[in-house]
Amino acid sequence: EEKLANTQATASNQEERNKRVVAALYEAFNSKNDVIIFDPNLFARYFEWWFHGPPSHQHSKRLLTGSSPNDLSFLFVPFSVVAFESTVIAEGCDRDRTVSWVHARTLGADGKITHVREYYNTSVTVTRLGSADVASQSTYKCQSVWQSKL
Repeated sequence: EEKLANTQATASNQEERNKRVVAALYEAFNSKNDVIIFDPNLFARYFEWWFHGPPSHQHSKRLLTGSSPNDLSFLFVPFSVVAFESTVIAEGCDRDRTVSWVHARTLGADGKITHVREYYNTSVTVTRLGSADVASQSTYKCQSVWQSKL
């Protein structure tokens, strides 16, 4: 029982740390501070990035690659930031509320971002797959753990 409580406390601490890392990233994006954005303490040396949406909404990419470092036209306004183990999901919109987005970031044990998934102007549902019956590995259930609201 004590071991389970310690494991849950450790997971909760990791989730809170991961949320702080993602919050620091949004602060950096909105301040357009290249020193923070390219800080190797935020991103793993190599990370995977998927983008789902119109090419005109690749705002993170432009900021991270420096292709539009002085473009202040898009600000990330997160309304919701939740963590599920190593994944942090943030949902928000631009300051004019015309573009909605969901970002899912996975962080490694070292607290660095290893995977990025960006979704723009679409609904996102996060599910967890698991066995519905321990005795029967052929039966699986799909449990919804989070759904976008914007």
